[in-house]
Amino acid sequence: MTADNDTTENGSIREPVCLITEKNKMEPVFTPQRYKIADERMIPFIDPEEIRTTLSVHAHPTLEQVETVLAKSRRKERLSLDEAAILVNAASPGMTDRIKTVARELKREIYGNRIVLFAPLYIGNRCTNNCLYCGFRSSNTATIRRTLSDEEIVRETRALEDNGHKRLILVYGEHPAYDAEYIAHTVRTVYRVKSGNGEIRRVNINAAPFDIEGFRTIKAAGIGTFQIFQETYDPEIYDRFHLSGAKRNYAYRLTALDRALEAGIDDVGIGALFGLGDWRFELLALLRHVNHLEACYGIGPHTISFPRIKEAQNVDASRFQPLNDTDFIRMIAILRLAVPYTGLILTARESEKIRKEAMEFGVSQIDGGSKIEIGGYARNTSSQEIEREQFRLNDERSLQQIIADLTAKGYIPSFCTACYRKGRTGEHFMEFSVPGFIKRFCTPNGLLTFAEYLCDYAEEPLKKEGWTLIEKELEKLDDSIRTTVAARLEMIRHGQRDLYL
Repeated sequence: MTADNDTTENGSIREPVCLITEKNKMEPVFTPQRYKIADERMIPFIDPEEIRTTLSVHAHPTLEQVETVLAKSRRKERLSLDEAAILVNAASPGMTDRIKTVARELKREIYGNRIVLFAPLYIGNRCTNNCLYCGFRSSNTATIRRTLSDEEIVRETRALEDNGHKRLILVYGEHPAYDAEYIAHTVRTVYRVKSGNGEIRRVNINAAPFDIEGFRTIKAAGIGTFQIFQETYDPEIYDRFHLSGAKRNYAYRLTALDRALEAGIDDVGIGALFGLGDWRFELLALLRHVNHLEACYGIGPHTISFPRIKEAQNVDASRFQPLNDTDFIRMIAILRLAVPYTGLILTARESEKIRKEAMEFGVSQIDGGSKIEIGGYARNTSSQEIEREQFRLNDERSLQQIIADLTAKGYIPSFCTACYRKGRTGEHFMEFSVPGFIKRFCTPNGLLTFAEYLCDYAEEPLKKEGWTLIEKELEKLDDSIRTTVAARLEMIRHGQRDLYL
């Protein structure tokens, strides 16, 4: 591929080569012969030169070009690689302000004022990979290795439920002990835990890549999203930071979510670790990954994550290319403009200040009250215990503090999992979300889950402020929905739970 073949003559996005389904007959850039790979499902689809050339071609965009791209974003159309490169290179203060203004408008129009909340649950930190940026790397002998027992998983889950959580992402190191059967077992263990009115309604996964059969085994446990970060899409930088272990195989990791989708997991999440290479390259590579999944499977990723490299035990920070706060927020705004309907996740790696700003311009999901030390929820540990962590957290507010802050700013804290129970995932999610169903369905369901939280877990000041916000938001709903939601809110007040549209 070359930089100018991302769009057709009429300006629509051209589908990239799909080696899986052969939806078009363009000559593939990558071939089995070039990579000496027998299975086409393991052929990389990222062309680094395409991305670098695209960035170079659009190195000096005009204000007219920027406004043309922004007009397309306002129409809620996904941007091409070339269009995204124009925004990436639009670095003047005036252009940056325009990008952020339109991103703010687009985020509000599509997502309303809803913020989805979740928590990570680290199951085990045994790992055979030697990744130079990670506290869990195999060469870090100072790390205390632990895997939660079933009893400990139950205790951790109960502690999370008792704080009000309904959505978890389970995190595992890459180790033979954490095979597909074990992951499926831990998922089922979490789902079985019920504490009072508490329950976990959605379990997402952040784990190593698997073959298709492995992904099928995990899917059968009833997972939500399977999340795999490429870390860096630049093959040369990838080799530099991944010294040994299964993760050193760039191609196998890059194509992991293709195998997940073939296995029937129709909710996937992608991401890159910003700070290993040029952030502009990584941003465009993420969009190329989106483009690839849409071309091959008819759906894009459900979520995109963009963690910045952070302090970790015995990690040499001089190896990194830090992304400053200004460019980080600009990158998030561009990502929101480029993929209007994709969920953007920002974790407690970032400070409270950065997370508040990022929500304004594009972020739609955050974690709350997170503990990333193995077994940290039941013991209520601090992130200062870095010897057992993958990295250091920078936002240590409790879930209740975060919800109180969101409420005070007019956001609707949401624990909604309705789409997964109603089958609005994969291709169906794309069908529902594009016409605006995210706002019409997710706002009412967000209100219902917020009401549950207020009834079961909130202290009185938050309870009062929360119900005031709910009543205010109720008045904004269409007449056809308002009556139904109001009735269900009253049912929640009287003890019913798990009501959704």
